[in-house]
Amino acid sequence: MAAPFFSTPFQPYVYQSQQGSVTAFQISGGDVQVLQVMLKSQEKLTAKPGTMCYMSGNMQMDNNYLPENDGGVWQWIFGKSISSIVFFNSGSDDGYVGIAAPFPGRILPVDLANFDGELLCQADAFLCSVNDVSVSSTVEPRPRNNEIGAEMILKQKLRGQGMAFLVGGGSVMQKILAPREVITVDIACIVAMTTTINFRLKSPNPIRRAVFGGDNQLSASLTGPGVVFIQSLPFHRLSQRIASRSVAGPSLRDNPKFFIQIVMFFFLAYVMIVSSIILTDV
Repeated sequence: MAAPFFSTPFQPYVYQSQQGSVTAFQISGGDVQVLQVMLKSQEKLTAKPGTMCYMSGNMQMDNNYLPENDGGVWQWIFGKSISSIVFFNSGSDDGYVGIAAPFPGRILPVDLANFDGELLCQADAFLCSVNDVSVSSTVEPRPRNNEIGAEMILKQKLRGQGMAFLVGGGSVMQKILAPREVITVDIACIVAMTTTINFRLKSPNPIRRAVFGGDNQLSASLTGPGVVFIQSLPFHRLSQRIASRSVAGPSLRDNPKFFIQIVMFFFLAYVMIVSSIILTDV
């Protein structure tokens, strides 16, 4: 007997493109995927450093500084890369480039023309783009106000009419929000979303989180219309699971409960020492 089929509000992401799109690509692999993009003569592909797997002999690779990418010099001051790898087909024949996902997950081909030319995404979500796509940081180095919105959380904005490729950890689902439809999601699980979605941050009780511990999860209320892409295993959550099983001790930033336990231990030790000194004098 076949299992019954139920219609769910979340659907697996299926790539759709306009008829005029001629970018040929292929995504291979299961948990850790490889993207192969075919580039015609004089076409270019921009990718994050360290993601190139292979390329054809007629491709030229250059490490360029793009001021609009990743926040510019401010990101460099804080130790992040401000350069991008540009692959350019200078020959007359078609070429290809293989781009590997940096962590286990799914590669998402996105035609920005289907999203009015703009898309907000996580800082680790952008993988590469073809032709007319720019990646800009949405975090101001000197914030002018204290309002926390989608641009402060997701940190990057894609603009253009070209093809962009994103990567999401684990499995990736999409949710098409109807007007005034509301869902609540963990902000770490958001891969990307359209700019038409109303984003409202829901912060938990900081005292309760500090006392009882937790993963410092923050949730957000998303109100349609628009499209949001959701990942099941964010990269930072995967790295935390690996770090918690390693030899190194827990991080105080990621585990406030551990910090409170350390403070209480030293406080009790201080009380015992002072009490013993007082009793000795008596």
